[in-house]
Formats: sequence, C-alpha cells, structure tokens
Amino acid sequence: MNGKIFRRCNCLLVIAGVLWFAIQFAQAGNAPRLSGTYRVVEKASLGSQLRVRLQLHLVNHGRRDLHIQHLALWDFSHADKGGTQACSIVIRAGGAADTTQQFTIPGPEYEMWRRGTQPRLVLEEQTPGGKATEAVRLTRVPGGKAD
Repeated sequence: MNGKIFRRCNCLLVIAGVLWFAIQFAQAGNAPRLSGTYRVVEKASLGSQLRVRLQLHLVNHGRRDLHIQHLALWDFSHADKGGTQACSIVIRAGGAADTTQQFTIPGPEYEMWRRGTQPRLVLEEQTPGGKATEAVRLTRVPGGKAD
C-alpha cells in the first residue's frame, strides 16, 4: 500500500514539475525582445510641430544581434516624413546601444509624452531572411535639458 502511494506522489511531483517548467518557458516567450528608454535632450518649436532630439537607450534581450536600419516614431495618426530616420545601429545579443536621433513630431503628441504616454519606436532591421520591423514602447528618463 505504501509503495502505491509513494509512486503516485512521485508521479504527481513529476507532472507538477513539468507543468511549472512549461509555464516558465511560455512566459519567457512572451517577454519583449527589446526594451528602451528615452530622454529629450533638445526641442525646438516649428509652429504646430516640434523638432526633438532624443537620446535613446535600447536593450536587446534576444539571443541574436540586431542590425537596425531605420527608426520611426509611430504614435501619430500618420507618420510624417520627419518621423522616420535612417541609421545604422547594431545591438549585440544580450547587450545595449545608445544613440541620439532627431524627429519632427506634432506638438500635441509631445504634450502627451509629458503627461506620461509612452512613445512607440518602430525599428526596421536587416535579418537573414530580409527585413523585419519591431515596435518598442519607450520609457521616459527624467532629467533631460528639455523637460
């Protein structure tokens, strides 16, 4: 009798362990591959728009290097031509990269940022299979010159 109970308990423990690892693996798969922060280092009024220089810190949580060719801010109803920047940034697997980029954005959009809305940065990268895009919600780092 004790042998049957012992085997059942062991079996239940093994099943619980497998389920725990499966849940952990599934949650890791949902983690974002990229994260980032921004700081406004300069802003200039252009009438109803603003030209902003952003200091970006991008972190690659993935297992392969990222070769970024374009950056765009896409939280607007449409992307203006000033909202996309060509670049050449390589972020190593498990590493980070810093860059400063300039964008032209609508004034009301900047006011939303000041109130806590996180801008979305869309990155276009070169991959072995061609090009791919990925969006990153940026977190504001206080202390920029233009706060």
